[in-house]
Amino acid sequence: MSSFKAGLEDIVALRSEICFIDGQRRRLVYRGYDIGEFIGKATFEEVVYLLWYGELPTQAQLGALREQIAAAQDLPRELIDLIRTFPRDAEPMSVLRTAVSALGVVDPDANKNDRDANLRKSVRLLARIPMIIAYHARLREGREPVPPRSDLGLAANFLLMLRGTEPDELDTSILDACLILHADHELNASTFTARTVASTLSDIYSAVTAAIGALKGPLHGGANEQVMRTLLEIGDPSRVEEWLDKALENKQRIMGFGHRVYKTGDPRADFLRQFSKQLGEKHGDTRWYEMSRRLEELMFEKKGLYPNVDFYSASTYYMLGIPIDLYTPIFAFSRVSGWTAHILEQYADNRLIRPRAEYAGPMDRQFRPLAERG
Repeated sequence: MSSFKAGLEDIVALRSEICFIDGQRRRLVYRGYDIGEFIGKATFEEVVYLLWYGELPTQAQLGALREQIAAAQDLPRELIDLIRTFPRDAEPMSVLRTAVSALGVVDPDANKNDRDANLRKSVRLLARIPMIIAYHARLREGREPVPPRSDLGLAANFLLMLRGTEPDELDTSILDACLILHADHELNASTFTARTVASTLSDIYSAVTAAIGALKGPLHGGANEQVMRTLLEIGDPSRVEEWLDKALENKQRIMGFGHRVYKTGDPRADFLRQFSKQLGEKHGDTRWYEMSRRLEELMFEKKGLYPNVDFYSASTYYMLGIPIDLYTPIFAFSRVSGWTAHILEQYADNRLIRPRAEYAGPMDRQFRPLAERG
């Protein structure tokens, strides 16, 4: 048995046709398309279709998918009643995890595991996760939820349901691009969790619920929230270096920097940096962008680290008016497209995922009866 690598670093666990990462050349590829091919050209729904079916959709196929999403957006009455029982201060990721699990109880295809049924369930998950996030966000503020519109895409509908007013073109296009950038990322912790659960032939809701639990951790999806809290703590571009020096002196982990796979920078950060700047200029308040840029420069200078996807998504979401504790749920809103693609791929050519552990404990111990143990 070969020696282990902590965190399974660089261990190839399976073959997949969905996503490719080149950590040296700063490339992220979905189904053969470089991520840059989509930004400003394709919608999130087009990328979802690509992840699920392997090809970009025709106009008719995209229209059919959008109709399916619109038809699936209404939350089941049982789920609405459940969400209304949650405390207003409940953590949004906990709400989402519990609500998605509950969806599996009331889904008409709950006990079916064929591809067509799982595609229908994938559509429902994609349509309803943003609904759940926005629904609870409105309730906790003492406001009634806003229904989605069938003529809007997922990004525009989410901002509408959250704000109560239709978003403008810039806000919609930037959130749509953010959803594309977060849609998939090979065998990250949550996707590997989803595939592991699916490999047992458990249902798709169980696999996605487990993935949400993994994403909830601060070393995975929760990092973007920590980044924004850091910027709020710093408060002004002039204080960045002083704050960073003190943080590094105290051996504080600086969230939003470094990546297990990308060694020369995260290509998603390039687009998010631009979005942060655009939104800051739109609102006449570029301090969050300026702080982020200064922190990026200093972290490379002092630690040789590049920003990852979480770093600039923080200030981007903040300038979109999104509450900080919704950043990770939005990550789930996007990533459910990738999770379900991987679950479908796992079901299609399944082998139970069962790795080994290198034992590091004692051996050949002799049992002593309780009376002899003192």
